[in-house]
Formats: sequence, structure tokens, C-alpha cells
Amino acid sequence: MRNRLKVFSIFLLLVLVTGTALAELPWPPSRPEEAGMDSGRLAALDRLMAESLNRHDFPGAVILVTRQGKIVWRKAYGQSQLFPAAEPMKIDMLFDLASVTKPVATATAIMILVEQGKLRLWDRVSTYIPEFVSYIKEGGLPGEEARLFHLLTHTSGLPPYTDPDEVASKYGRPCSTEDLVRHIATLRKELPPGKKFVYSCLNYITLAQIVKLVSGENLADFCQKNIFLPLKMKDTMFNPPPQLRPRCVPTEVIDGEPLRGIVHDPLARLQGGISGNAGLFSTADDLAIFAQMMLNKGEFKGTRILSPLAVERMTEIFPLLNSSGRGFGWDLNTDYSTVRGDLFGYKSYGHSGYTGTSIWIDPETQTVVIFLTNRVHPEDKGEIIAVRSKVANIVAGSIIKK
Repeated sequence: MRNRLKVFSIFLLLVLVTGTALAELPWPPSRPEEAGMDSGRLAALDRLMAESLNRHDFPGAVILVTRQGKIVWRKAYGQSQLFPAAEPMKIDMLFDLASVTKPVATATAIMILVEQGKLRLWDRVSTYIPEFVSYIKEGGLPGEEARLFHLLTHTSGLPPYTDPDEVASKYGRPCSTEDLVRHIATLRKELPPGKKFVYSCLNYITLAQIVKLVSGENLADFCQKNIFLPLKMKDTMFNPPPQLRPRCVPTEVIDGEPLRGIVHDPLARLQGGISGNAGLFSTADDLAIFAQMMLNKGEFKGTRILSPLAVERMTEIFPLLNSSGRGFGWDLNTDYSTVRGDLFGYKSYGHSGYTGTSIWIDPETQTVVIFLTNRVHPEDKGEIIAVRSKVANIVAGSIIKK
């Protein structure tokens, strides 16, 4: 009887701490000590979140940490929204992932097509987008053509962004991805391909169109069929349906209404919510599944999404472009890598999103840090960069056994 009470007490404690029944989790949570971590050190996350909420860095957050395949931290903090009325953050809410869309959806889709023999990363972009103009050298002569790996590593020479209103005036609102990519293709390339890393959403919008041209499906449908459904990532999607809107964390207030279940990024919104640079919505739990798939070299619970070699190529700095600091879709060593913090090694990788989202994966310690906030709510004034680093440092500093 005493043992039964003890088991029930542990179960109840886990439910209270995580905020949901165990059956709803990707896998059962564990005490940090079971994964070689120090609970006391990890609990500094609570203090950091309290300080951040006090400073109004963001209204709320969800943090999920896994190590060695075990969920060791899973908590919601603060408010999911402040306007028009305050609502508490909940652990299972869907966040607008913003640029985390790039590795989780777009780059993964491209690598699946590579594995299927339907395209090569050495292919010229113009093979798929004939309008894609080259960098023009001095004297007016065309330079080397950009290839798909240049798009994946942000070294194509494209500018960071383009004016959505200018595109809308030319092609209408909403605008098809095909028309937007045609516009992007004709933009003047600022640098020769491979010359310099310049983070650009336009690279990934172009890649999404290539996914559609090669597969016959738009990015949302391709990813749902080939990534999210097989992994049982049931809350990961573009354009959440109306019944899921109450679970979506609102972002910026525009024209008196917060964007809720509607993508924040203007170019993604111009395309109707499906874009290669942004538009994906997900939960911390679903991202934990995806991250574990990456740590498992492309497989999760018997379902393989990518080959081990594809995962390795995605998560190492592309050797032809060492100065880029990028793998195929993932950030390893650039100015954006502050998400890593100061303690995780340089084989770790991840990505951040403008709305206040981030994921960092360390294969050396088998650790995942998922940190989701709504820093753009309600007025796009929240600060997040330093806090991301501190979250990573607390998690890394709590690892006491390798």
C-alpha cells in the first residue's frame, strides 16, 4: 500500500510540475539527476524568468529542456497575452516560430528531396528559377551563378529582405509564392555567391518555391506529409485552423488586433501564411520531438525522417563556405549564435526566431534547450538576446555528469 501511495505521489507531482497528464507528453519527464544534471542549478531558470518578466522583456515564456532523451524541465511562465486582456501562458500553447521555420520545415524538406534524388545542392538556382539573375561584376559582366547550397547558407548575395508593399503593388495581396520569388529573383545581388554570410529571408522563400516545383506540393503540405505527421507532431503546422486559435500565443497588435494564429512576418503574411522563411506554428513538446529526431541522427521512435548522413551535413559548417558559420538550415557559429550561450560546444547548433523563439541542440551532451517567448507582444519592443544566452548557460551549467 505504501509503495502504491509513493508511486501515485510521484505521478501527481510530475503532473503538477509539467501542467499536463503524462500521456500527452512525447515521453515521460524525469528528475534532472536521472540525466546527470543538478536540480538546484537548473532551478535558476525560475529566477531568470522572474527577473525577465519583471523587466517586461516579454509577457511570457515556455522552457523545455531535454537531456539524454529525458525531459528534465518543462514550464510555462507569465502571460500569453496582455492585450486586450491578460491571459496566462500555458505549456501546450502554439507559438509563431518565425525563422525557426527555416531549419525545421524548409531545410528539412530540401534535404528529404536530396535524399530522394530529386535535386542536388550543387544545382544552380536558375535551374528551377530561370529569372534568378547573377551578381553583376565590374564592367557589367555576369558573375558566377548561385547554387542551392548558397541559399541554404545565406551566401547567395541576396539582400536581407524586400518591401512587402512594393511586391503587393505589383502582384496583389495576397501574393503567390511564385510571383514573390519571381520578384526576388530579379533583385540586384549585393555580393558574389559564397563571398559573405548575409542573413536573408529571401533565400528561404526561394527554397520553398523550389520544394513546390520539385515535389508538386506547397511547403505546408510537403512538410505535413513527410515530417510532422510521421513524427506525430500534431500541433505543428502553417495557418492553424480556427479551432486552434485560442491556443495560439498572440504576437504584435496591428490595427488594434493582436495577430493570433496569423503569421507575424510581413512577407509570409503576404503569401497567405505559407512561406519558407516563417509561418510555422508549434509547441515546445512538438519541437522536443523534432530535436530528439535530430539527435537520433534522423529517427524518432522507429520513424526515420532523414538519413544519418543528411543530419551530419545539415549540422556542420559547410566546408566550401567556412566563413558562413552555417550548416544547411542550422546556425553554428555566426553573430546569431548567442542562443548557444557561453558553455555549449561548437558542434552544437540551433536557430532563433524574430518573435522570440529559439531552439538549441548539443549532440556532445545530448541536450536540447527550447525557449519560446512572445517578445513582440503587444508592441514589438521586447528584449530577448541576452536572456537566451543566460537560459543556455543555466542549462549547460547544470550538467554535472557527462
